[in-house]
Amino acid sequence: MPVKSNTQIIYKEMPQGYPDASRTFEIRKGTIIIEDVVLKTDEILVRTIYAAVDPYLRCFMRDPSIESKIIPAMLNGDVMYGCTISEVIKSNNTEYTVGDLVESFSNWEEYSIISPGTFQATTLKKMKNARKSPYPISYHLGFFGYPGFAAYLGLHKVGEPLTSGQTLFVSNAAGAIGQLVGQYGKILGLRVVGSAGDDEKVNYLLKDLGFDAAFNYKKHEDFDAILKKTCPDGIDIYFDNVGGKMLDAAINNCNDHARIPLCGMISQYNRPSEMEPIHNMFIVLGKKIRLEGFVVNEEAERYGEEFGETFTKYLIEGKLKYQEHIFNGIETLPEAFAGLFHGKNFGKVVVKIADL
Repeated sequence: MPVKSNTQIIYKEMPQGYPDASRTFEIRKGTIIIEDVVLKTDEILVRTIYAAVDPYLRCFMRDPSIESKIIPAMLNGDVMYGCTISEVIKSNNTEYTVGDLVESFSNWEEYSIISPGTFQATTLKKMKNARKSPYPISYHLGFFGYPGFAAYLGLHKVGEPLTSGQTLFVSNAAGAIGQLVGQYGKILGLRVVGSAGDDEKVNYLLKDLGFDAAFNYKKHEDFDAILKKTCPDGIDIYFDNVGGKMLDAAINNCNDHARIPLCGMISQYNRPSEMEPIHNMFIVLGKKIRLEGFVVNEEAERYGEEFGETFTKYLIEGKLKYQEHIFNGIETLPEAFAGLFHGKNFGKVVVKIADL
């Protein structure tokens, strides 16, 4: 019987600051004989095709004594996990047949058994007609996945009213979420301003995505000044992906009744014991600014269908584009993840683990 590789990415130790590809993770080589795998009732064996690499996974890498109802802590020695697309290759579950493509929040390994009652099983979803789609299957981890939904949800749940001519500022605007927030904002008639971490990304925002203004935040120590320059009429909506000093400066430049969807805090994920404070909360009171966080998992029933219909329509019409940064091979997962926090990615980071 053929022996197949089953490499795993092991979470080795909690990072002290930024994750490091070799210190935080271990690449553990292994093998599997598919014919010898015996599945219990309702279990399936899947072959991982793509794995998403997302900044929020850093929040799992913390002291296990720090509890969270949303994000459980990783334990040293666990197989790392995240959003994946996989193919069912063996099934003892009547809902799934061999050849089905599925999405789930599952292990970073070439082959996985998904058992009933586990977190992986609760996130398991069959991908209908994915093989027939004219778009890359990896889009289901980005454009059609959590990043796309976060862009749509943040603007509609928190950003409304989306009044034509108002100013939308997006941080991390060339990332998995920000690129869609800005493009969708333009479709809605907003004036869109974005920040990114290098000149190539800034040029992409301006020339390819049609942003009205953009700047390289690494070239501007005074965020307040550059926001006054690029948002001369003030900020009406700030889609926050970074937190910290940029959030502080954006609040300072907000108009009355501004809205701030709080989507991510990537500037703070590696500072668990010394988060940067917000210094100007009095402005929030005086200008009647709305700040609100949101979690995509909790809003799928209300917004999921309209998100899918809307973004699919604009993708077909060519009004929305999507930039992916694809790594090849499961061994690249640690490098891809560590690079997120140093601006090495350009767009949504996905690791291709196997061919279909």
